[in-house]
Amino acid sequence: MGDFSLPDNTHTVVLGMGDLNGIMRGKRIPASRWQATCKTGNACCLSLFTMDMTCDVWDTPLVNFDNGFPDFHIMPATKPVPIPWEPGVAMCFGTGLGMDHNPVPIDPRQALVRQVERAAAMGIDVQAGTELEFYLLDPETCRPRDIGNDCYGLERAAALEHVLGPIRQQIEAMGIPIEQSNPEYAPGQVEVNMRYDSALLAADRVVMFRSLVKQLATQHGYIASFMAKPFIDLGGNGFHMHYSLWSDGQNAISDDGTLNTTGRHFLGGLQKRMVEASICGAANVNAYRRRVAYSFCPTTASWGMDNRTVGLRVIEGSPEATRIEKRDAGADCNPYLLLASDIAAGLDGIEQQIDPSPMTTGDAYKNSHDAALPTDLDTAIRLARESGWLASVLGDSQLEIWLQQAARESGFFHAQVTPFETDRYLRRF
Repeated sequence: MGDFSLPDNTHTVVLGMGDLNGIMRGKRIPASRWQATCKTGNACCLSLFTMDMTCDVWDTPLVNFDNGFPDFHIMPATKPVPIPWEPGVAMCFGTGLGMDHNPVPIDPRQALVRQVERAAAMGIDVQAGTELEFYLLDPETCRPRDIGNDCYGLERAAALEHVLGPIRQQIEAMGIPIEQSNPEYAPGQVEVNMRYDSALLAADRVVMFRSLVKQLATQHGYIASFMAKPFIDLGGNGFHMHYSLWSDGQNAISDDGTLNTTGRHFLGGLQKRMVEASICGAANVNAYRRRVAYSFCPTTASWGMDNRTVGLRVIEGSPEATRIEKRDAGADCNPYLLLASDIAAGLDGIEQQIDPSPMTTGDAYKNSHDAALPTDLDTAIRLARESGWLASVLGDSQLEIWLQQAARESGFFHAQVTPFETDRYLRRF
């Protein structure tokens, strides 16, 4: 049992974990009940892993109306840390155990656990650095308060410091190392980068980070949104993953500051599965609105050197800094499923010695001859259903629940008559 002792003067513990969509959910527990919780966990409905982002439920494998939506237990996994903006309240990240005391097979985190364990058996510690973009919006209008694109603008950074400063400082105080923040490529849009670390910890931090950012934004009079493409005429919110592989204290994908054979094979594996695993980084209708040319979101499974038009950007330099950036996912995706599929593909590449295609130079939107990434949800669902490889990585039940949710989202979308249609056609036909 780990050290789950409470900070002094704690009266409430927030115990939570990532749900089906990587949204942090859980309960608030009085400090007087904390010791009991550490021993037995806290009961929660298993639908946490089978409900959509609106908390709607449906019949799924393992959790359904026939079995009555049974419980599982959230068990403390980290030492509780104080929440700076809530005196007396501490947060603890949890993991799920079934009533049989085994990990919950449909907990998306377990898919990543399996790949991390696989890498460890190969003598590899997969390190992942995360870049997340999000919008800070007025809660009344749900629009940016500022105007114009001021990417990296220090004047805009200063204007947003009243909210970005606490996001950097107070989230770091809770144990999530923040490297930097900056205004991004649209009004109201910002990016915050977290320090790279072991893949499972990096994914856990994404779940916590998004929840904490939304809480802090509310404290300062904003809504924070990680929605992939909230405004059709403005930049989308990306989730860029930076991968390196470490063994015996050395970066295994670089010998002299350039990508070595191991790195090329990891890259080749990533590239091979990028199309069929698209659903892991883009699982709703809106996520595919990012995938348009000249949006800085890739449209092909291409790769290149320090090139932001490709899907896989290789960054060389010192041996320690050499890494592969995967750029296709949206900021609202489930980090566990994204990292699990990415790492599985890359490790396959190493084991099977998969070489990448010829490097794309220049404008990948017009120069790439690599496979096109799906640009709509229905295509992504079809490709995932046809992928025996993805089922083997996520597990049949996990993939089925994920695809059921995606199909429901597609169905809801196609059942609508949009304002565009009524504005354009109602008075003309």
